[in-house]
Amino acid sequence: MSIYGNYINGEWVTKSHQSTFASVSPSDTGDQVGEFSIADEQQVKEAIAAARAAQPSWASTPIQARSEILLKIGLELGERKAEIGKLVSREGGKTLADGVAEVVRASQVFHFFAGETLRCGGEAIPSTRPGIGVLTSREPVGVVGLITPWNFPIAIASWKIAPALAFGNSVVLKPSEETPAIAAELFRVMARAGVPAGVANLVNGPGHITGSALAQGIDALSFTGSVPTGRKLALAASEQMIRIQLELGGKNPLVILDDADLPAAVECALNGAFFSAGQRCTASSRLIVTERVHDQFVDALRTRMRSLNIGHALDKDTHIGPIINQRQLDMIQRYIGVGKSEGAELVEGGQLLERRNPGFYMQPALFISTRNDMRINQEEVFGPFASVIRVKDYDEALSTANDTEFGLSAGICTTSLKYANHFRMHIQSGLAMVNLPTAGLDYHVPLGGVKSSGYGPSEQGKYAADFYTHLKTAYIAN
Repeated sequence: MSIYGNYINGEWVTKSHQSTFASVSPSDTGDQVGEFSIADEQQVKEAIAAARAAQPSWASTPIQARSEILLKIGLELGERKAEIGKLVSREGGKTLADGVAEVVRASQVFHFFAGETLRCGGEAIPSTRPGIGVLTSREPVGVVGLITPWNFPIAIASWKIAPALAFGNSVVLKPSEETPAIAAELFRVMARAGVPAGVANLVNGPGHITGSALAQGIDALSFTGSVPTGRKLALAASEQMIRIQLELGGKNPLVILDDADLPAAVECALNGAFFSAGQRCTASSRLIVTERVHDQFVDALRTRMRSLNIGHALDKDTHIGPIINQRQLDMIQRYIGVGKSEGAELVEGGQLLERRNPGFYMQPALFISTRNDMRINQEEVFGPFASVIRVKDYDEALSTANDTEFGLSAGICTTSLKYANHFRMHIQSGLAMVNLPTAGLDYHVPLGGVKSSGYGPSEQGKYAADFYTHLKTAYIAN
């Protein structure tokens, strides 16, 4: 099988005797997607140097030309959504429908920032002093390092790359080593669209090698991943006085009140907790249910869970694909043991599954009789794993929902406008959902968490300019 190199200064580069790693489909471990070169520290430095050399020319490229390049990227992604979506499903393990939808989202992101390229401007502000004018302008940060996860391999890469390029920056991307083929395909699309050599660079490898090297010698770093890694990167960034943007984990609550439309609430919980195999930062891992509807809700959710088909990501009848790898599957299984040891009751699922192809399959797991202080309710599991917490009323539900170190997404199911508005204003999270799953985002509005779930400026929409540009204020005597 061919070895795929790293994309540096407009070339696919493979060094002799370079270490490699294989990308394997989680739906079928016999299906090797590709073999990829690991970028060592020197190669990462070369990528950063290429980005540094190319950035001034890219920043001075007329905004119409930059906009048209981003538009071309979005157009090709949209035209090839079925083909690239199949790759996303094959390598990332999400259903084919989800894989195609993710490519569509990436296309939409590039289209959006093609427009933002033309709209990014400043202000003319009157001075407090006579005879002086004040102008503000947004200018690119410079070279931006990007580190992205495997759960949304093309969407998250796109919502970092697109604004960076739109506002005149150059980038070096390190994707997850679980999904390198998807990143490589995105870079081939960008090259065909006319992104100049050096403006966008791709380096593959594990975080402790490639990721650590990428955190040096850049002007800004955007990272999506775990809290422990995010904290290490934040410390490294502070030592270098560079800006950083972190989108981290969650332990997201979904509150179901007595007055909720129960069938709709069950669908919200099912979608939020288990779709995409629960491998979403915004997944509903804590289902906080008032006692009057608790038993009815649990029974209805268990019934719906039994109707789900867990199988190969490319099978048309699959509702939920595999876990991404053996390490993640083992971790989820350990948490099932933790839940039982803490006294929680596993009432549905949790068992490993065998399918016609060897893969990382498990039945979604549901615990009841849990307390919020249990580890399974305080630590992110990142899989098809949810627990139910019984509470007395809305006040206890809100208090329980906020009793966590995380604050990414939260939802409530209720027909009460009073409770919906109170929850929206008092929940400690970056995202608040009313009668909707906690997972599911638009591309033109901000995304960002509070507490341990996020640090730095929000991502997405026009708000991305706050991270990818800095403001300059000029005073001019008339």
